[in-house]
Amino acid sequence: MKLSTALCTAALGVGLGTLLLPGAALADTVVSPATTPVGGTVVLTATTCNPKSGDALFRVTGPNRDQNVRSTTAAAGGGLSAELFTAGFTLGTYTVAASCGDGSSAGSATFTVTPIGGAPAGSGGDNRDGRDAGALAAGGTLLGTAAAGAVVLFRRRRPVSTVA
Repeated sequence: MKLSTALCTAALGVGLGTLLLPGAALADTVVSPATTPVGGTVVLTATTCNPKSGDALFRVTGPNRDQNVRSTTAAAGGGLSAELFTAGFTLGTYTVAASCGDGSSAGSATFTVTPIGGAPAGSGGDNRDGRDAGALAAGGTLLGTAAAGAVVLFRRRRPVSTVA
């Protein structure tokens, strides 16, 4: 097998690995705190959004909400953030999906609105709930297998020196 065939095999593996690494696995949206009483405030942060690329748009959906929150505020740790006041929210879990000014997805996260005097505020919700870990593991495995296969094919085709 020629070197070009081995390189094509490796390139195919890299391409397939890239398909298995969705943009959502690399995006990061955080809601802090993850639990807040009615009338509390949560901070929505899209850490992967570049403030120079425009506003971040947070879409909040849940039991009685379907609203957009726009942000131009740079977050301390990077990205863009906005504060959301939960007065008038129904008790339940809400999903926040964020997109950056350049049109790219910044992932999603959830938060829960509890009764006043309910559960204490949590540490913050994010999109690292295990779904993305599987996609990253599959992509990494495929990439590693393609690289190992290319190495085996390349070594196998080395000419054997003979003593005459």
